[in-house]
Amino acid sequence: MRDKKLPAVSCDFCCFNEYDEEDDSWSCSVNMDEDDQYRFLTQRGFSCPYYRSGDEYEVVRHQM
Repeated sequence: MRDKKLPAVSCDFCCFNEYDEEDDSWSCSVNMDEDDQYRFLTQRGFSCPYYRSGDEYEVVRHQM
């Protein structure tokens, strides 16, 4: 069951999504507990409770 407070978000825009040059891959830098990681990997539409926008201009657009 999805938490209705959290919107479905994409990891592509999260500030915790980091690129590893050695592996040539993207990964999440959040240390999730096992339950959250299981839900994230198996449930479609699961909203990550750790999501934080990596968009630096989001606040500026909100003020306009």
